[in-house]
Amino acid sequence: MEALFWTCAVLIAYPYAIYPALLVAANRLARRKPQEPGNYLTTVTIILPVHNEAARVAAKVRNLLELDYPAEQLQILVVGDGCTDDSLARAEEAGRGRVTVVALPVRAGKAAALNAGLEAATSDVVVFTDAGILLERQALRRLIGHFEDPQIGCVSGEDYIEGGEAEGLYGRIELLLRREEAMLHSIAGASGCFYGQRRELCRPFTSGMAPDFLSVLNTVRAGRRAIAEPGARGAMSAATSQSAEFSRKVRTLLRGMTALFGNAGLLNPFRYGAFSFILWSHKVLRWLAPLPLLGAALASWLLRTHPLYLFAFVAQASLYAAALAGLARPSLARGSRIVAISAFFTLVNAAAFKALLLWLFGSRVEVWEPTRRPR
Repeated sequence: MEALFWTCAVLIAYPYAIYPALLVAANRLARRKPQEPGNYLTTVTIILPVHNEAARVAAKVRNLLELDYPAEQLQILVVGDGCTDDSLARAEEAGRGRVTVVALPVRAGKAAALNAGLEAATSDVVVFTDAGILLERQALRRLIGHFEDPQIGCVSGEDYIEGGEAEGLYGRIELLLRREEAMLHSIAGASGCFYGQRRELCRPFTSGMAPDFLSVLNTVRAGRRAIAEPGARGAMSAATSQSAEFSRKVRTLLRGMTALFGNAGLLNPFRYGAFSFILWSHKVLRWLAPLPLLGAALASWLLRTHPLYLFAFVAQASLYAAALAGLARPSLARGSRIVAISAFFTLVNAAAFKALLLWLFGSRVEVWEPTRRPR
């Protein structure tokens, strides 16, 4: 039972602490440095898929028009996924003749909307974005600057949360990992709300698979690298509720699992080396973390007659109690960093556990539900 406890403890610590430390140490020892964007400019198609985004689409289109990028090299496509409101009319009005609207007559899901955009794209680089993020003025220029390097096939921007301290902390850890992974080889996943890929590497998206993650996987399979650009930033608002955030994470994780396990060959370390290590460490072991969390709780309870394991059990019980309090009463989470972090950690792992069960039982997310975040 002691062996079970310590095995679970290591498996819990690995994706959240040991792996980041190994990544940083490996890059520092090899004296790797982040790749800086050049002044490279090329033709860009921005694809913005929307489904009933009347409340946000005009502001998003204006945001795209205000980006510091030559208008003559920019194609903006707004793809309506079976919209039943006036999203597309508002997009056209805000676009002032610089936006092309593509309307799908019935709702077919995000993959279908993105594929419709790809069919209409004419540029060297395709940039994917969502209505829920407002980009900083230099974001696109900094993103595109990396495509001067022919080895770079995909570049992710970085999003930050306005409000939501615990979610923001989790996001900062994710962004740190992306930067370090990019130095080692490639990032484990792009920011779905803002990233770019060479059009020659774009493949039709498969329903039920996370498009941003799939773009990274296709890029690496093609022999190119996927990296992150810290200066290509955009602001997002915190989710409206814990239940909305939980549902969003379950969908995101399930789509990610479907994408990776549908391309399981990339997990072969003998063929994909460093990138396989990144996928196992950042994705697979984190998705599986709920299992050692349950194992550690069970083992420490059964070993509770020993002071060390009794302390471990009490510590875990305290974390989950704080998490439940924070989830039940968000005001407690806003007033305590410990409660906020406990709640978010528990929410993320509960979502991973549910997504894993859904994946194992064959459930897939076919239709995309955009997360409604307040502005």
